[in-house]
Amino acid sequence: MSRRKTKGRAFARGLVLLLLVAIAGALAYGWREFARFSAAPLSVQEQGQSIDVGRGSSLKEIVAQLRTQGITAEHPLYWRLLAEQLRVTGRLHAGEYALVPGMTPRDLLTNMAAGRVLQRNFTIVDGWNFRELRQALAKADKLRQDGAALDDTQLMDKLGAAGEMPEGRFLPETYAYVKGDSDLDILKRAHAAMGKTLDALWAQRDKDIPLATPYEALILASIVEKETGRADERPRIAGVFVRRLRTHMLLQTDPTVIYGMGESYAGNIHRSDLTTDTPYNTYTRPGLPPTPIALPGKPALEAALHPAAGSELYFVARGDGSHVFSSTLDEHNRNVACYQLKRCP
Repeated sequence: MSRRKTKGRAFARGLVLLLLVAIAGALAYGWREFARFSAAPLSVQEQGQSIDVGRGSSLKEIVAQLRTQGITAEHPLYWRLLAEQLRVTGRLHAGEYALVPGMTPRDLLTNMAAGRVLQRNFTIVDGWNFRELRQALAKADKLRQDGAALDDTQLMDKLGAAGEMPEGRFLPETYAYVKGDSDLDILKRAHAAMGKTLDALWAQRDKDIPLATPYEALILASIVEKETGRADERPRIAGVFVRRLRTHMLLQTDPTVIYGMGESYAGNIHRSDLTTDTPYNTYTRPGLPPTPIALPGKPALEAALHPAAGSELYFVARGDGSHVFSSTLDEHNRNVACYQLKRCP
């Protein structure tokens, strides 16, 4: 074999080796870059950002949307390789997904493959009335407003509760929802939750309470809810009203009067309001009002169905959120003079 051929073959082998080294280097670099990409945080600047993946969107379209939103500037090839590695290609679910600071491409694709869509919370506050509930629903973020144009009667029909008055019928709790859900979805769940809760508590009620139906318990609980926000006072206040019902005394509770005034209530209640008759004025009409006056929470329902024993028939606000209780009218009048008129002895 000639020296020239030997040199030629050595040169060829050298070129092949260099090529292999170059390829290995390129692969190593590419792998490092891919590892960096998959573990590096996305460009999420603040809480509250999200991406809305439409039904039938391809990975290419999702990446294009992320690039448009400035969430990633990486080449789509990296995203395709990551999807292949995670085995989620073609398995990404539609929906809205949270983009949070520190989230990586791996985190996002994993969430999309698992369908971990962004959930929001809507809280029904204990003591709201139904009008306040509807106003809050109308302001809820990303909640479809299917019931906004309906009046109360039409709304209850839509909920499958035709003929029911809506006040008091929705349980105060926090309800999770996703984009695409509607106000009716939340109301259906809250209505069902109140029905289930009320039925369960009614079955365990004190048997001697002067309440004939679960609805009467709902009415009394709504009054207790509006009279105090203190957990330790609810059973005592319920006890006062239960004893008044037993002895056929007027309930004489201001929150029912205020409810009966409707939108004419401007923040203060006057003596003339106490004597102006409405179906809700418990100073002029005996017994419970015709409907609840608010949305009572579970603690208020429990208090109405398990009132505290005792002889107290009166209570007056101290002015600090608490009340002072009394069993006689003379004692009550002294408490009114002290805590309302500031004429303490």
